[in-house]
Amino acid sequence: MSAETVAGAPLLVLATHNKGKLKELRELLRGQVPGLDVDTQVVDAAAAGAPDVAETGVTFAENSLLKARAVAEATGLVAIADDSGLAVDVLGGAPGIFSARWSGRHGDDEANLNLLLAQLSDVPDEYRGAAFVCAAALAVPGPDGVAHETVEYGQLEGTLLRQPRGEGGFGYDPVLQPAGMDRSCAELSSEEKNAISHRGQAFRALLPAIVSALSGNGSERS
Repeated sequence: MSAETVAGAPLLVLATHNKGKLKELRELLRGQVPGLDVDTQVVDAAAAGAPDVAETGVTFAENSLLKARAVAEATGLVAIADDSGLAVDVLGGAPGIFSARWSGRHGDDEANLNLLLAQLSDVPDEYRGAAFVCAAALAVPGPDGVAHETVEYGQLEGTLLRQPRGEGGFGYDPVLQPAGMDRSCAELSSEEKNAISHRGQAFRALLPAIVSALSGNGSERS
């Protein structure tokens, strides 16, 4: 099956309900896959009728694979999932896989961010190193489940600010200042952020596998 032969029908599912992640993926794929209409053929889990998948893994890679596999099997479509988060040096890599629920309420960006800043309030600037980390997984459905899967990684290193800055992005974007820059991730344009982001790196690394899968070749590999 190719993007050209099913105009408008969903071909690729991003296993998330996060509209910010869907927007990022669509922009990264725009013009990259011949014939793919990213605005109609790249959809999120809700649009595809995909189930919610419990993130029971203990690593970013395990969680991304769990979600991609489950969505590919449930929908019969090529599925992408990512698990990403913030790894803070002085916290030994935490919040890590718990980034989205660090405050105890899953998806409450403001509460998560405020708790993190409070925990680090006494940490000197020179010890506020952190990085966004992402594992992105691609799962290609086959007649007996998932025929092929791939995982790629990305990382964006920086420093944690003491106060949020910027209106763009989501999650911890307002408090991470990428290395070598004087703005937070939330102060970058979408083009600037996609060029350097952890998720952008991981998704770009998946591009060859995505193109292969949407051209009907992904299921031939194992």
